[in-house]
Amino acid sequence: MTLMLSVPSLAAQEVEWSVDASTLINNREGGDDNSTPDQTFIFTRLAPEVGVSFIDGSHVLKGGAVWYQPMIDNLDGYKILPTLYYRYNGSNGWHVTVGLLPRTLMVERVPHYMWSDSLNYCQPNIRGIMAQFIKPAGYSEIVVDWRQMQTERQREAFTLMANTEWKIAGPLRAGGHLQYSHLAMQRNHPADQHVNDDVIINPMLSLDLSRRTWLDSLRLSAGAIIAMQRDRGIEKWERPAGFIATATARWRWLQLNETFYTGQRLMPLYARFGSQLVQGDPYYNNKTYSRTDLIFHIVNNRFVDLNGSLTLHASDKTTGFWQQITCHIYIDNHLWKRRHDNAWLKKGHLVPLF
Repeated sequence: MTLMLSVPSLAAQEVEWSVDASTLINNREGGDDNSTPDQTFIFTRLAPEVGVSFIDGSHVLKGGAVWYQPMIDNLDGYKILPTLYYRYNGSNGWHVTVGLLPRTLMVERVPHYMWSDSLNYCQPNIRGIMAQFIKPAGYSEIVVDWRQMQTERQREAFTLMANTEWKIAGPLRAGGHLQYSHLAMQRNHPADQHVNDDVIINPMLSLDLSRRTWLDSLRLSAGAIIAMQRDRGIEKWERPAGFIATATARWRWLQLNETFYTGQRLMPLYARFGSQLVQGDPYYNNKTYSRTDLIFHIVNNRFVDLNGSLTLHASDKTTGFWQQITCHIYIDNHLWKRRHDNAWLKKGHLVPLF
């Protein structure tokens, strides 16, 4: 009897597969301090996954690897990271993912003051658990990323993130970001090593004006950033705060992103602990900072986003100019089945990984 009841479930199984490939060339110039040095990133990344889904796709088990390879004549500098996760997709909007899971499963990329470009390149997976509630009107998600395990030489570290955004009325949306980064001590730690904390709170209001202008998309956002950092050996909280505003506009193949921050320096402990504790872009350790991205989408469809971009950083202490070419290719079993459906393939845009 048990065997007979299990037959429908077995029949509902489906093989799931995906291939995510990226190439990045990023030449960074103009950094005037040690936190933003001149350097060039040139690498490719390949992330295949294969697994199985069952019970109408509500349960998915997938595994694979991420191969990170600098573009040189040999294999020096390569890194292979495992991917293995279980994902529950509820019909009521709930999604829960556990394991070593791709960061691209998040609804959107978190802001640069929380997660820098460099870390996004080199740490593509979340190591922990993610819970999401996704509806047409918005989303909420909580992520626990266990970044380092405690050893004789390595300090224990984890990050807790919460992101949300919901439609309020018309084009108005409300949401925000919260991040807590914890850096504990290594095993048999020296006497001068202490636990460290980094907290960021960022409530935001946004206007999505994409359907109210001749542009393909137009989005404006503004909010406050409150940061709290401390070294528990000193037991004193640093509490910098400021104001941030962003604008994103796109017309056909041309896109412009602008971010402006003003206030206090958000990262008072960055010089001591670096990205082990503070994972945001160090440009935000300035009182005033502007980032302008001009992006040219050369090829942009459901499978490929090939683009070139020019990025200008300007602050009260330093400037920077980045020139970047990225190519992101993604295909999975669902896209492959509908590869000849041109009307469906043209809907939306593929979100670049970088």
